Parts: sequence; C-alpha cells; structure tokens
Amino acid sequence: MRKLFGTDGIRAVAGDPPLDEQTVYAVGLALAHSLRPLALAPRVLAGRDTRASSGWILNMLAAGLRAGGAELVSAGVLPTPAVAYLTRRDGFQAGVVISASHNPWQDNGIKLFGSDGCKLPDEVELGIEEIIFRHATAAAAPALDALPQVTDEPHYAAEYVAFLLSLVPGLQLGNRRIVVDCANGAAAAVAPAVFDALGGEVMLRHTAPNGRNINDHCGALHPQVVAAAVVDEGAEMGITLDGDADRCLLAGRNNHVINGDAILLLCARDMQARGLLTGNCVVATTMSNMGLEAALRRSGIRMERAAVGDRYVLELMRRTDAALGGEQSGHILFPHLATTGDGLLTALVVLDVLARQGKSLEELTADLKVYPQTIVNVKVREKLPLEGFPAIQAAIAEAETALRESGRVVIRYSGTEALARVMIEAEDEATMRHHAEAIAAAIRKELGI
Repeated sequence: MRKLFGTDGIRAVAGDPPLDEQTVYAVGLALAHSLRPLALAPRVLAGRDTRASSGWILNMLAAGLRAGGAELVSAGVLPTPAVAYLTRRDGFQAGVVISASHNPWQDNGIKLFGSDGCKLPDEVELGIEEIIFRHATAAAAPALDALPQVTDEPHYAAEYVAFLLSLVPGLQLGNRRIVVDCANGAAAAVAPAVFDALGGEVMLRHTAPNGRNINDHCGALHPQVVAAAVVDEGAEMGITLDGDADRCLLAGRNNHVINGDAILLLCARDMQARGLLTGNCVVATTMSNMGLEAALRRSGIRMERAAVGDRYVLELMRRTDAALGGEQSGHILFPHLATTGDGLLTALVVLDVLARQGKSLEELTADLKVYPQTIVNVKVREKLPLEGFPAIQAAIAEAETALRESGRVVIRYSGTEALARVMIEAEDEATMRHHAEAIAAAIRKELGI
C-alpha cells in the first residue's frame, strides 16, 4: 500500500512531511535512480502552478535529480496536461508537476508522469516510494538558500498553446461572449494566448496570481462564481478551471453550473454521431449521477464506472477500448487527443461541438435529468478501514437497504485530503439528506477531528 502517493501524486502542506525539504530532495534522488535504466543521463521536464511554495520545491527537486545524475528542465508555470504532452513530445524520460490542484495555497504536491505522458501506475509509484524512504534517511538535503535557482524556459508555453489550437482546426468564436475563470492558477499563463487566437468577446477572470490566491473563491472549486459572472456580463456561457487546469466546469446562460457529467453526455453524443465513440461506451466513476447513465442509455451508449481518480478512469478506458471518459468534477479524458485530463482542451472541444451543431449548452444537455445528489465531506484524523466500525457500517447498510432500487450510496476516503466523502443519490431530496447526514454523523463520531 502506498504511503506517500495518493490518487494524484504526493500532496501535503508545503514544508511539512512529506513535502519537507528532506523528502522533496529524496524524491528527486529516487526519481533519478528509477530512470537510470532508460537513459545514462535522464532528462526530466518540470512545470508548476502559482503557489508561493512551488519555487523552492522546484529548486530542491532539481538538486535531488542532479545528485542522482539526472537533469531537470523547467517549463515554468504551466498546466499539468501541458507537462504531460511536452514530456512525450520532446522525449523526456519523465515529467514532474509541482501542484496541489484544487487544494488551498498552503498545500502543494508532486505529480509524476512517465515518458509516455501518462501518470505512473500504482506499482511504479510504490517502487519509487521505497527508494524515497531509503534516500530520505541516507542522504541529507543541501541547504535551501545555497541552491541555484532553476531557470524557466518560456518557449514551452507557446508550444503547448499551438498544440491545443491544432486540435480544433477552424474553430473561431465569432461573436460569442464568454467568461473564463483561470482560478489564479496555471491556466493564467496560457489561457490569454489561447482565447486571443480564437477571437470572440472573452472576459478572462482571476488571472493575477500572487502565490496565495490560487483557487481562492474562484475556479472550478467555486463554479457558482463564473455562473454568476455569465449572468452579470450577459454572456453565452462560462468556463472555469482548477488550479493546475486539468479539469473544467461550465456555466450556462441562467446561472446554471454544468458539471463533468453533462460534458460527458454532450461529447459522447457528438462523438457517436461522428463515428468516434468506440464500442458506444463511456467510462465515468462511482460519483457520476444515475441521470447520466439513463441519458446515455437513451442514445444507445453504455456507461462503465471506475474508481474515483482520472488514472483509474483511463485504466478502465484502456481495458474497454473506450474513447471517452471522465469525472463529475470535470476531469475529461479524450485519449485520441491527449494522455491526461486537460481543462482547456475540454473547453475547446465543447466550443467546437457548439459551433458545429449550432446549439447552446442548455439545448445539448436538456434531457439530463439529475437525481438529487449530495456529497458530505467529513474531516478525519486517520483513514482507517470503515469496515472496522460497526456504527458506521450500520448507517451505511440502512441507507443501502432504503435506496436499493432508487438511489446509490458511495463512501470513500479522499485520495488527496484527510476527508471521508459521503455521496448519496436518491429520488427525493429529504431521503438523500437523511441518509447522508446519518452516515456522516457516524463517521464523525468514530473518526472525526
């Protein structure tokens, strides 16, 4: 079982284990060691988001890589999917992203990509963990203030923008009026160039990162902000991205948030009509609404469910030969276009669908009847197996019995935070909230902080 890596890399409060200076240095050493079979002098491409801590983590990681015989090349502030794309395109042995995605600014993280531009499998991360633990005790990290500053190579941002635009040839926004929320994160480095090339009247919001304002009441974590801005600006739609820009949510004309489920439906039907939806199959997760499954079924499209986490969605997509997959949170995967979820790519694909079909977001998702769904997050002191707590199991069993034919119960730990997530779907809201609160109360009593 992995101890450092969660569902999306290593993540913690910056400066605290496992993101203290010693462990970050050990990560660099371990990564260099793991890459030696691939090249005599491995090259690693790094990108980062806009957090105040990203700079020192980059410098310390580079020191560890150098000590292990590898070279770090910095692409500067860039979205996670940009690093994935450029790693594969330019023949790097690995890619590294320093980001905590949607977490608050105090947190940070390290995500690793293989030379193929894909996130590393669990078993590879486990092997790297073992090397990290060895180096963390055997090799002292150098003094942070004595390290050379890594120099960014800004040309990578322009190359990523060109790649995105090449995927939607001919797309022009014309007279469309759109609001784009960049979350004061990595998207702020590239979104202006992307939308400048597409024309239209695009209002960019939250593009002034200061190290502490990433995801702060903006971006995909707060989609109601862009939804309200669409109304205020009389815009046609809104696009909102998270801190590292690997996911995207949308907003319609009427203060209406459009999540990843609706995006999957819209894209699935378009791909089906164009003969691109292999096997008439879409891969979603256990968190996707039953309404999506029903809407896809009406179009003759099968839906498979993977565990939460875009890496697990991609794994199931490969097994089922699916051409489309994603999460309710806005991670959407188009493997024929990119190796990982990409918020800006998702936005461009949707804009392309709207342009070709001449319809609005609301029209293309009108028949998605969403079951009432709630997610209650419970802060926990430790992620112990829930099976060991009879009171929690009793509350879950009661909900599963009551909702056997008319809802769903999904209880899981967050892969990136000390949280238990209680998701309940039901035909009526009162039943949904009753069972969600009952299970959350049981978890809070047994494991809460």
